[in-house]
Amino acid sequence: MPRESPPSTLFGRRLRAARNRAGIPQDKLGVMIGLDEGSSSARMSRYETGIHEPPFATAQSLGRVLKVPAAYFYCEDDRLAELLIQYEMFDAQRRHQVLSLAAELCAELG
Repeated sequence: MPRESPPSTLFGRRLRAARNRAGIPQDKLGVMIGLDEGSSSARMSRYETGIHEPPFATAQSLGRVLKVPAAYFYCEDDRLAELLIQYEMFDAQRRHQVLSLAAELCAELG
């Protein structure tokens, strides 16, 4: 099995992290988002290593399969990226609670 190159882009780093967290191989992930089976592994590898960045619609498909919002792939702040993952898991009521708490904390800042 060929050794994976380290991601050179933010998108690639986030994609690899989400894929590894989900335990999905590159080729299977590509097929799951509708890529041809024969090229899915190579395309995913190019996205992860930063050779290519997918169109936003592809990022959305990747997010749906990996259960992360598309914004996660582009988020520069690691803590905010983790918060996006947590937020994605919440139902509407909990999301409202999180937003209300954030608004309260901002109001305290003045």
